[in-house]
Amino acid sequence: MSFAQDVKQELLQAALEPYETPAFLAALFAINGTFESNRLSFKSVSLGLIRRVMGLIKNHYEVPLEIRHADDEKLTQLKYHYLDIVTPDVLIGELGLMENDVYAERIDEVLLTRKEARVAYLKGAFLASGSMNSPTSSSYHLEITTHQASLAEDIQALFESLDLPAKVLNRRKSLHVVYIKESEKIADFLRTVGARNSLFTFEDERIKRDFYNSITRVMNIELANQNKTLLAADKHLKNIAILENIGDLEDLPAGLLEAIELRKKYPELSLVELSVKAETDLNKRISKSGLNHRFRQIEALAQAAMEDYHATHTRR
Repeated sequence: MSFAQDVKQELLQAALEPYETPAFLAALFAINGTFESNRLSFKSVSLGLIRRVMGLIKNHYEVPLEIRHADDEKLTQLKYHYLDIVTPDVLIGELGLMENDVYAERIDEVLLTRKEARVAYLKGAFLASGSMNSPTSSSYHLEITTHQASLAEDIQALFESLDLPAKVLNRRKSLHVVYIKESEKIADFLRTVGARNSLFTFEDERIKRDFYNSITRVMNIELANQNKTLLAADKHLKNIAILENIGDLEDLPAGLLEAIELRKKYPELSLVELSVKAETDLNKRISKSGLNHRFRQIEALAQAAMEDYHATHTRR
């Protein structure tokens, strides 16, 4: 199973208090339900979810139920399960599914007076159409989709009321997505809806991933610094070679000769490391900036030597 399916399975098995049931069912029927010809229907590819909904309705509402099954017209391997209520007036009223003769366009605020009921609605919404990336994937993403723009706005507001900042994206005219991308808030969602096992898995993988990314960043920084050090050292050695071949090292100041001696002896070291070696090899302290200044002087002398060399050979 995918990580999202694991989360749904955990939510499906969680117990509900009587005051949470209407909000839970309202979310399911609002997102995956239809009301046509005085028949209220709920559909899902999950037979376990169908059975859970059927059990809740039987325990809390005295309405006759029917189950039917049908293959998806486009995906022949996908089978939908339907739960039909042929006398739905009581259930529609209890779940607040109808307003001004329009089905499931908004969430009935009466259902959400308690925080536990708001959480129950999110549980039902996620079970109906939620998805979540695995914490091992390249990005974090949680979403709930609905066909009603106003319902998506209400679900977004519901997330916000539980301190779970969410955004709404309209992918198509009839598909609206409420989503969260921040890993911390996705973890908060799992904590809020009581998916503790999934939360543990998510946090464990997130910690591993963040640790790996941190190590990778450190290694990249160290590699970049090492490359920078080697490039600088190579430049120093080239300038020194110019002075050795076409210049006159004997006329150089003692300070520059010391820098040349250190660089030739330790071609792979950074300026900071050369500064340390100056104390052990030369018995004197030369700061990083002092060494940098000396190598700039050496570079200027090497450029001047090259210019003189080219000028002399051009005249010939």
